[in-house]
Amino acid sequence: MLTAEIIKDAEQRRLAWRCRRGMLELDIVLQRFVADYFYGLTLDELHAFDTLLEMPDKELWNTLQFKNLHVKDAAQQSVIDKLHAL
Repeated sequence: MLTAEIIKDAEQRRLAWRCRRGMLELDIVLQRFVADYFYGLTLDELHAFDTLLEMPDKELWNTLQFKNLHVKDAAQQSVIDKLHAL
């Protein structure tokens, strides 16, 4: 029987897998983000993070370095702020 905890754990593993990138720097930041913040994220923030993971490595890295901010909504801004805090 599926429980909310099993589903949340599966989602954490899925996002952690999506955080594996071609850039070591991104791997480190994104994996740490999932480890530190995953259980405190809202559903909107989880969706925003998933959307950020669709970005190409270079564009995502530039976003994390304040060079290329494509903020679409408050949830995405919240995720980016948390990523910057790492």
